[in-house]
Amino acid sequence: MAERPSWNSAYQGSPPWDVGRPQPDFVRLAEAGELVGRVLDVGCGTGEQVMLAATHGAEAMGVDIAELAIQRAREKAEERGIHATFQVADAMHLDRLGRQFDVITDSGLFHVFSDDERPAFVTSLRSVLRPGGMYYMMCFSDRQPGDWGPRRVSKAEIRASFTDGWSVRSIEPAQFVIAIESERAQAWLATIERV
Repeated sequence: MAERPSWNSAYQGSPPWDVGRPQPDFVRLAEAGELVGRVLDVGCGTGEQVMLAATHGAEAMGVDIAELAIQRAREKAEERGIHATFQVADAMHLDRLGRQFDVITDSGLFHVFSDDERPAFVTSLRSVLRPGGMYYMMCFSDRQPGDWGPRRVSKAEIRASFTDGWSVRSIEPAQFVIAIESERAQAWLATIERV
């Protein structure tokens, strides 16, 4: 598997998205009973959303292409006494996991893909999400002012990416907690069902 060196190197320090706790919008989903069954977090980083799902009773797994992030996630889960699985894997080839999931979470991965990469990513998600399964995706929003940070994504782009075989249930305003300047970044939280 070809590794994207920039992702691994991001974890040699403290990337702005690694805030040491799950994103509040995913906490609300967990508390509402939405992160249950077999849950996969794609682009899991150091595993906060995975451990959140696990502590709410899910059989939780996280994948990331950055080996250093997965190593840190495993260490944190062990320190906290949380049973979760972490694996180095490419989100563009989730079929290689050889598993099906009831729920997939995505906190900040979707927006890193180019227009050309998105269809392959959506196909990869479809390959491991069971019919009727839910994909909860939080991405950087076009409502965010300025030009720092990742690429902005519009509601229309989300809807256009999830057409055939998907049902976009909702796209709601959300906020990422980030580790720079004690700020929050504007996001979309999309609830998308595989049909």
